[in-house]
Amino acid sequence: KTFEMVAAAMESKRLGLCRKSLFAVPNHLVEQWASEFLCLYPAANILVTTKKDFEARNRKRFCAKIATGDYDAVIMGHSQFERLPVSMERRERLIQEQIAEIEDGIAELEASGAERYTIKQLERMKKSLTVRLEKLHTTARKDSVVTFEQLGVDRLFVDEAHSYKNLFLYTKMRNVAGLSTSDAQKSSDMLLKCRYINEITGGKGVVFATGTPVSNSMTELYTMQRYLQVDLLEKTHLSHFDNWASIFGETVTAIEL
Repeated sequence: KTFEMVAAAMESKRLGLCRKSLFAVPNHLVEQWASEFLCLYPAANILVTTKKDFEARNRKRFCAKIATGDYDAVIMGHSQFERLPVSMERRERLIQEQIAEIEDGIAELEASGAERYTIKQLERMKKSLTVRLEKLHTTARKDSVVTFEQLGVDRLFVDEAHSYKNLFLYTKMRNVAGLSTSDAQKSSDMLLKCRYINEITGGKGVVFATGTPVSNSMTELYTMQRYLQVDLLEKTHLSHFDNWASIFGETVTAIEL
C-alpha cells in the first residue's frame, strides 16, 4: 500500500489535482517510507521529518519550511503530525458542536423519562467538554507556530489509519456491548484536519490506508465515515450515530464468550 499511496500522490500532483501531499505514517516507519518513495520516484522533492525538527526550538522554523517550500510530499510520523496545531476557531467549533449534541440528547432523554443514571452520564460528558473548552480559552497561544491550515497541504495520506479509531461518539443506546465511546485527543485532532482538507478539496483530499479498518467494534465503520464522508452522512441525515446504527446495524441478544 506504500507504493499505491506514493503513486496516487505523485500522479495527483502531475495531473494538477493537488499541490502538496502530507503523509502521516507510524513513527518508526518514516525513514523506510522515504526510501520507498525515492525508490519509486527517484527525482521526487520530498521533505522528511526527524525528531529534531519538532523540538520546541526548531518547530517554528520547520513548519515555516513546509509552508513555503514547493515539495511533492512531506512525510512525518503520527506523533509529529499530532503536534501540528489546528486553528483555535476550528477546535472551539468542534467542542461546541459536541456540547450542543449532548444537550439535545439530554433534553430528549428527559422528555422520554429516561432513568436518572443515563442522564447523569451525559451530564458528566458535557462537563468534561466544558472544562476542555475553558482550557482552550485560558491557554492562549503559547508558541505562535504556523497552523495546519497555513501549511498549504491539500492532500492528506494517513498510513495505519486504524490508530485513530477512538473518536468522540454520542449515543443513547444502553448496555450494548461493542459500543466504544472512548475519546482520544489525537482522533479529535485528526477529525479537524480531515474536515479542513475535505472542505478545501470538496471531500476528495483524504486517503486512509490500513489493513484492519475494523479492529474491535463496529462503531469504527461509522468513525471512518466521519473522517472520510462527512458530507454524505449529513446529506443522508445519518451524521448522528443512533440514526446510522438503526440503518446499518442491529442489536442482537447473544451469549458472549
